[in-house]
Amino acid sequence: MKRAILAFVALLALVTSLSRAEDLRKLALDDVSSISPKIEADTEVKVEGRSSVRITAQWPTTVYLGEIVDLDVENAELIYSAKVKTALDGSAFLEMWAHVGGGQYFSRGTHDHVGGKSEWKTIRTPFLFQQGQKPDKLTLNLVIDGTGTVWVDDIVLSMERLK
Repeated sequence: MKRAILAFVALLALVTSLSRAEDLRKLALDDVSSISPKIEADTEVKVEGRSSVRITAQWPTTVYLGEIVDLDVENAELIYSAKVKTALDGSAFLEMWAHVGGGQYFSRGTHDHVGGKSEWKTIRTPFLFQQGQKPDKLTLNLVIDGTGTVWVDDIVLSMERLK
């Protein structure tokens, strides 16, 4: 009986708190100019191919650029690289997530970054896989730590065997 009363009191407190919820602000999606980042193809500013990707960020963000599955890689260093150009108040770098046996591990290229107003520069981030370590999936991101525009082109995943 005592448990039933406690459960009822807890439920009553929950219902009361839910009914007191107050909307602070609604985000209207009628105007997409308020959404960040804005991602589009840029056929004028590019390194190779028909276009680059132009990313305009109004605040720091991480942009998913791609995913690679079915890699038969072990005992190797994988290197994720891209050519990047910026008009940025802040910096940008590459990030690679390795999904291995149910775990997730990352490599961030914070020491190989771009920022300010820069011309095309190749930046990269490596990831080492020892013998017996095989990635189920790799996720490739660009981290923008600031505001402004970043162009990305010529993304490459390469491998060097470990000795």
